[in-house]
Amino acid sequence: MYLHPGARNMSDSQTKKTTGRIVAQVTRLGGAINASLEYVGGMAYMALDTLVWCGRAWFRKGVRFGREALYGQIVRIGVRSIFIIALLCACIGMILTLQMAPPLEDFGQKDVVANIVGVAVLRELGPLISAIVLTGFAGASIAAEIGTMVVGEEIEALESMALNPVRFLVLPRVLASVISLTLLCVFGDVIAILASAGASWLILDVPLGVFESNLLGQVKLSDFLTGVGKAAIFGFLIGLISCYNGLRVSGGAAGVGHATTLTVVHSIVSIIVADMIFTAIFYILGWA
Repeated sequence: MYLHPGARNMSDSQTKKTTGRIVAQVTRLGGAINASLEYVGGMAYMALDTLVWCGRAWFRKGVRFGREALYGQIVRIGVRSIFIIALLCACIGMILTLQMAPPLEDFGQKDVVANIVGVAVLRELGPLISAIVLTGFAGASIAAEIGTMVVGEEIEALESMALNPVRFLVLPRVLASVISLTLLCVFGDVIAILASAGASWLILDVPLGVFESNLLGQVKLSDFLTGVGKAAIFGFLIGLISCYNGLRVSGGAAGVGHATTLTVVHSIVSIIVADMIFTAIFYILGWA
């Protein structure tokens, strides 16, 4: 079929544009995948480096990592989060109690609200709520602090004095996150269950003795230990992501703000994904 030269040129131009769009999309996708792999790989490397320094500090004499900084970070991350953790966990305990009461009452089982609340709080809500609160309360703060140090060239000053930033900056903050979140999880569990007991007694007319009996008859040590184990892993993820994003800051004050935002987003996504993985593993092993 004969085509006019103008039509042929137009067809070739459209083909080139279509090809260019496809190449641009593939390039953009490849760049995003490459950046994601680079991010995950860099964080995995820093996690390994952090664990190595933790082992050295624990098993070798004379290896310092800044215990004063660890204590200060525990106060900053953990102690200052107690009130907000208590408030939210108390609300969660009462919300669960009042939400579960009507459907249970339809079956004449209003007393077993303690069974549901105990398992839900110990296994899931205690560590999850504590981790999300700690992400916004402390994770963003850690990223901003380290990012400001990067912008102010304090990290380069440490390296010029042969001081490893992972050893003196990352390790204390990661350990503080793990310790703080583990203890906050236990504290939050207790507050949520006490709030649920109070709501059951005052609003649902469930005697405290019945609540206690049903709670202790339902929950097991594995419920508590799985929740605490999740909290420790969540704390490690929060500390690691916060420090890594802080160390990657570039571009001045705007870079610090960007790193802070990324820290909150990445930490929450990582916590939810890790929680899903642990829940699936516990279910397969029969611990759920």
